[in-house]
Amino acid sequence: MSYKPVPLHDTLPPTPPSQTQASGSNLRPTHARTQSASQRYGPTASSPPLNPNAPLLGGPGGSAAVGARDGRQWAQDPLGFDGGIDGKPEADDWLHNPDPRDRGRHDRGSIFTARGATNIGCLLLLGLGIIALFAGYPIISFYTKHSLSSNGAYNLGGINSTGQIPKIDGFTSMIDPDTPQDSYTRTGFDGEQYSLVFSDEFNKDGRTFYPGDDPYWTAVDIHYWPTGDFEWYDPSAVTTKDGNLVLRMTQEPIHDLNFKSGMMQSWNQLCFQYSIYMEARVSLPGTNTVGGFWPGVWMMGNLGRPGYGASTEGTWPYTYDSCDIGTLPNQTTVDGTGPEAALTSNNGGPVSYLPGQRVSACTCKGEDHPGPDVSYGRGTPEIDILEAQIDLSRPRGQLSQSMQVAPFDNGYQYLNSSKGAVQYDTDLTIWNSYKGGTFQEAVSSLTYIDNDLYQGTSGQFGVHAVEMYSDPNNRDAGHITWVADGVKSWTMYPAAVGPDTTMGIGQRLIPEEPMAMVINFGMSNNFQAVNFAELDWPAEMHIDYIRVYQRSEGKLGCDPDDRPTADYIARHANAYNNPNLTTWDAAGYTFPKNSLKDKC
Repeated sequence: MSYKPVPLHDTLPPTPPSQTQASGSNLRPTHARTQSASQRYGPTASSPPLNPNAPLLGGPGGSAAVGARDGRQWAQDPLGFDGGIDGKPEADDWLHNPDPRDRGRHDRGSIFTARGATNIGCLLLLGLGIIALFAGYPIISFYTKHSLSSNGAYNLGGINSTGQIPKIDGFTSMIDPDTPQDSYTRTGFDGEQYSLVFSDEFNKDGRTFYPGDDPYWTAVDIHYWPTGDFEWYDPSAVTTKDGNLVLRMTQEPIHDLNFKSGMMQSWNQLCFQYSIYMEARVSLPGTNTVGGFWPGVWMMGNLGRPGYGASTEGTWPYTYDSCDIGTLPNQTTVDGTGPEAALTSNNGGPVSYLPGQRVSACTCKGEDHPGPDVSYGRGTPEIDILEAQIDLSRPRGQLSQSMQVAPFDNGYQYLNSSKGAVQYDTDLTIWNSYKGGTFQEAVSSLTYIDNDLYQGTSGQFGVHAVEMYSDPNNRDAGHITWVADGVKSWTMYPAAVGPDTTMGIGQRLIPEEPMAMVINFGMSNNFQAVNFAELDWPAEMHIDYIRVYQRSEGKLGCDPDDRPTADYIARHANAYNNPNLTTWDAAGYTFPKNSLKDKC
């Protein structure tokens, strides 16, 4: 088949007749399309479509290259499209091909119009806003912020002693917003006004206390070997639920032990000094009929970290600022020949196996000491708000409320006359028969509590507390008063642990160290014989709240100027971060020289 060229003129070509197209074995008629040109090409089209069966390119043998297209291959007149192809230059729209003569006419104008001023003004305001946000605000904040000190007073000495008070959901300050307003102040047992400085109501469920989770508390991951505990303390055992802090003990294998429980500390995060009223509302684990659980709420000086034996060797439970035999190993002379009471007053044996006060008032100049200078005796005293046990002879619950001290009295006998200590209801409060051993002296009373205060009975809560005041400039003015089940139970005065000439020692102090808080749920035969046959697991200890108040003289922080700890802890990080180290020497350090036995 051959094709004839189509002449270019305005006469339309004839419409081809209907044809039949072969498709496989079936034949179907194919007709020229009959829609109008305006339907196919728009309103300017004027020619009918091509024959649909005519090839567009090439001849019978195939296709031709695109560049080979010529007039012979077109089946309709291009002029029929009415597209302006008339041999004259095409005047495209001004946007795509603007006329230079028009450009000068259309683009002229001034920005000094109302619209121009508005546009520029908006840009200026936007620019100034960005500058204020990213430059002005930080500068203003830097010069107007109230910087918190880590040196005591009403500031926080955190883990790195930064002085910063981190925030968690629901906390806008160190006082929990859920604490009732009528609990913001109290009148102390000493007649002084106390103000709330810290509270935690534990009302937000699901809190965790892994390291770094909380600004004030950390749940530890250790075995508390110093007291021979049966449990492993794991952070997973401490959480908040139904508005309470919950410490849960379970019977399960963990780190070669068979029980898991929790201990939470504020060590090196939150401490109180000189004036403290710490109150806890607690529901105790177990029942009043089976002994063995050892729940505790207590405080300890920040120079020792609870459960980290290397940090406490030579510091716990010293609360001493004299330079005498009391600072030496075993509380004996350098040659070990006296005093007699130190050698025999423990049922005929030595009264102390302590290694001596590591950072004492006898420390030689230039030796390793936390400060403020080597003349200060430093240590890690302990005050127990409660350690709960069972009097199985009744049976009835008791709280052991104590202060642990060193160096020790003759036979551990502190002064428990009215000058040294007083009990307020002797039907409920009695002297603790345990007064100490070779590693501690316990100034302690036992107070009976209601049996409903146990989770295994009625699950009620009791309020237990301690009020402590000390003054380094007037050490006779101090006192410690305990509260059991909402009632004042007993008080000790400085005279209870005054000088003991038979031992050659001076006044033990009402604590002057920054004191950190501890809450734990333990189990050990060293406190009360554990009745494994009758105790039930899991068991829980619940804390409704912790609240701390201070007099105006009180300081808050773990690194105060007059009893610093941060630098010393940082310089001996191994002892404070490895719970497997049991001695100062094992941590890689040596005791500083003592002027009574070493040449300074």
